[in-house]
Amino acid sequence: MEHLAEQALRRLQIRCRRPVEHLLAGEYRSVFKGRGMEFEELREYTAGDDVRAIDWRSLARTGRPHIRRYIEEREQNFVLAVDVSASSGFSSGSRAKRDAAQEAAALLAWSAARNKDRVGLLLFTDEPECFIAPAHGRNHVLRVINQLVAFSPSRKGTNLSAALDFIGLTTRKRSIVFLFSDFLCDGYEESLRMLSRRHDVTAVMVRDPAEQRLPAGGLIQLRDAESGRERLVDADAASTLSLEPGERFARVCREADMDHLEIGPQVDCVEALSSYFHNRRRRIIDETGG
Repeated sequence: MEHLAEQALRRLQIRCRRPVEHLLAGEYRSVFKGRGMEFEELREYTAGDDVRAIDWRSLARTGRPHIRRYIEEREQNFVLAVDVSASSGFSSGSRAKRDAAQEAAALLAWSAARNKDRVGLLLFTDEPECFIAPAHGRNHVLRVINQLVAFSPSRKGTNLSAALDFIGLTTRKRSIVFLFSDFLCDGYEESLRMLSRRHDVTAVMVRDPAEQRLPAGGLIQLRDAESGRERLVDADAASTLSLEPGERFARVCREADMDHLEIGPQVDCVEALSSYFHNRRRRIIDETGG
């Protein structure tokens, strides 16, 4: 099992290296610039300095004017929150939903690392199961990606609210958060809205094409991958139900004024992320006037 995980990790690294080096890292940098200012030092005032930068407390304490210098806060926290519940293993083809989530998350992790951002990871089911605090460095990013590929969850269910609340409690500094899930659960809306007020959140719906349509006509037996429960449903009567999670997801994201995108086993993750970055950059230009 460990050997298979190592092979999967190696394939993922090879698949991600070229697009990150030649495309996504630059796109990432253009839409996730450091926007804060970080204090660097106090130094003595010299002729020509901006008097508005004088630190009056220091003047009162020492009797000599000093100015406060700041630098742009380039380094940011980047958190990947990935749903690893049983439903993430669904597949109607050669790849499962979790494979698409792993690839997209790895591409983002490498892009953030090349931008010198601190990368963190949360893997969750119906409770947080693995958390790696944001940090720097190639070895750290390799650890993050290795956990993405090799981690085996102990539980099957999904509780998005618990995961979102966990991020809120453990991530105090405003951060970039990418949330990967199929959103096949209820009751997460308020937690998502609360988190998006404090952090720059992008929600990524991971869906298999077979989940968006039911076979035409007749009775079909459905099995819940997380609970194991089975039931017979009328495909004709239930034909619109499979659309509800996606519609609810899009509505919640619009109401929270947050970015979202959709990926899946048959989606080119590089193309999907590149399109997302392009649309986000265009929106930022429209909002700021350049």
